[in-house]
Amino acid sequence: MSFRILHCISSVNPAGGGPIEGLKQLSAVNQQHGHQVEVLSLDAPDAPWVRDCPLPVHAMGPTWIGSWAYSPRWVPWLKANAHRYDAVIVNGIWQYHAFGTWRALHGSKTPYFLFTHGMLDPWFKRTYPLKHLKKWLFWPWAEYRTLRDANAVMFTCEDERRLARQSFWLYQCDEYIVNYGTNAPPDGADRQRAAFDAAFPELADRRCLLFLGRVHEKKGPDLLFKAMARGRARRPADLANVQIVMAGPADHAYGRAMQQMVVSEGLQDMVTWTGMVTGDVKWGAFRRAQAFILPSHQENFGIAVAEALACGVPVLISNQVNIWREIQQAEAGLIDADTIEGTERLIERWLDTPADEWARMGANARACFFQRFHIERTAESFIEAMELFGMRKRPADYVSRTVPGVLAG
Repeated sequence: MSFRILHCISSVNPAGGGPIEGLKQLSAVNQQHGHQVEVLSLDAPDAPWVRDCPLPVHAMGPTWIGSWAYSPRWVPWLKANAHRYDAVIVNGIWQYHAFGTWRALHGSKTPYFLFTHGMLDPWFKRTYPLKHLKKWLFWPWAEYRTLRDANAVMFTCEDERRLARQSFWLYQCDEYIVNYGTNAPPDGADRQRAAFDAAFPELADRRCLLFLGRVHEKKGPDLLFKAMARGRARRPADLANVQIVMAGPADHAYGRAMQQMVVSEGLQDMVTWTGMVTGDVKWGAFRRAQAFILPSHQENFGIAVAEALACGVPVLISNQVNIWREIQQAEAGLIDADTIEGTERLIERWLDTPADEWARMGANARACFFQRFHIERTAESFIEAMELFGMRKRPADYVSRTVPGVLAG
């Protein structure tokens, strides 16, 4: 059975990171399996990322209220066109695209599903208490209703589902865990390494420790730099040939603060800032890395973590990356706390792991990816969820296959 699917998202701009990247990868597999996929967004119709998106995009055009994008066209368009789709998927919350979809579809015959993409993680509540207070103003009449009335709220792993219950006491939804994942790297490992070496020839003989993603507070780059400075002071010989490769957009206030931290910690000779990398250069960064590191304070899934595994690169991650249990079980990386001390221990354990043991972990990493995180697994689980929750009468095994809605205190 094929589905006509509409994804709703605030923006298809690739700078948005994981949600839009996951949407595009999942949709590509859905299309290969015969499903029709389109996107509804708040982007300006003439935005270059709308033009370049591989999916048909209905761009409603934003009306800005401060930094919040709104479109008066969203609800009328969706009400008029909902009958064309078998299912509507909301990607993310706290933006108008989610509340607008609820306004258009609640009480209608068109089922909608919601991916929170980690946006209910209590880390945000602890770290940004003023923002959390503002969110409380929206929660009872907007996001709470959006979750409550969705046919299902989809979580990418058990940790995300468990943590989502802790941010707001008024919480009620039908929960379902989708086996989230990403694409395997394209063929051409030698070509990809060559592309990276051509872009950054000064790294050819260095032991690369790769950080790939947005340079953002929640991802803990400050922990990495402070831990590396401590390690260098204690073990200068072991770290003499190590280079931290910071691959991701850093041309913003926090990114510039991190670049200044590198200087103040005396690490400017062992940190390379590549900016955003794509295509063969991006995959070459993984191929050239001896390890991938992400000491994140909060990570819903971590597509870059899964991409590292797919390339056979063991990962050094904090226990706040929600898939850490799966990686630990597979012996595909090392796990520690999201602190300076925990990050320092990760680096030391990496340095002290014998080469043959590290190679074994690399093989485990690749096996872990194909067993747990390949995009085909996601597509299968995703369609299963839509078939299950899209039915008017749920099957007898509903409770055993899902977690029913709860009111958490």
